[in-house]
Amino acid sequence: MAKNPYTLLGVPKTATDAEIKSAYRKLAKLHHPDVNPGDAKAEEKFKEITAAYNLLSNPDLRASYDSGRVDASGQQQNPFAGGYRQANAQGGMDTGFGGFGGMGGDDMSDLFSSLFGMNMGAGGRTRTQHRRPAPPQQGEDLRYTLKMSLVDALTGGVKDLGKGLKVKFPKGIKDGQTVRLRGKGQPGVNGGPPGDARVKISVQPHKRLSRDGNNLWLDVPISLTEAMKGASLDLDLPTGKVSLKIPAGTNTGKRFRLKGKGVRAKDGTGDVIVTVQIVLTDGELAGASVLSSQLPDGENHDLRRNLI
Repeated sequence: MAKNPYTLLGVPKTATDAEIKSAYRKLAKLHHPDVNPGDAKAEEKFKEITAAYNLLSNPDLRASYDSGRVDASGQQQNPFAGGYRQANAQGGMDTGFGGFGGMGGDDMSDLFSSLFGMNMGAGGRTRTQHRRPAPPQQGEDLRYTLKMSLVDALTGGVKDLGKGLKVKFPKGIKDGQTVRLRGKGQPGVNGGPPGDARVKISVQPHKRLSRDGNNLWLDVPISLTEAMKGASLDLDLPTGKVSLKIPAGTNTGKRFRLKGKGVRAKDGTGDVIVTVQIVLTDGELAGASVLSSQLPDGENHDLRRNLI
């Protein structure tokens, strides 16, 4: 007794024509004899799913099956009414309804041509065509990580990755950005173009300089004398030279903003924010005893209030 065609194709009774055809295509590709040479079980499975598809792809047959007028093999339930099943006159594969009789020969030929690159012969036999050459495919991309200092990232330049690969990166490149080297990846397949090399930038931290967007933050040491008397400082930064005037009486932690002296980028130009830190020079340390004798004793300065 023939099996339930819906079960064979793995579709519900409410499946659309497109869903039935899609299910059959997947199963036919899996069980076709050309894919499984010498496998009797696969050939039998292929016959069953093809018979099921022939029944369900024919609107009249499907309606008759759903209403109980024919069984899963296409035979009428009334034994005196004659059946839909017929012998395959050309001797082709018997799939339940005259080989591929459930649908037009041209339709089935088109279906198998799209599945396997075949032409359907008489009675459902297949003739394997010469396969078309595989299409060209682009080669795989290669990925690298390039570590560089913050100064190098701000000034731009060229880095050698080895293997004949050199990376040119622009001024102000950010941590995490990727530079693409076209055509420097794996070679293409079947005449396809080569892939690319993608280089991810990893900017290493600097002990005094940091970046926040297009702004640069810089810690600048000054002597006690400069803090007390004031000074003019010339600073050579990766983004260019700047001048900073320190007023007399400046304390550690004082911040100064230098407008437009930060990173120049398409989305604008940042600033440089300088934080000064007082550091005693050797001469100041040598004269510390004389200096300390001039400082007031017992001053209630409470510098560590709200320390934590």
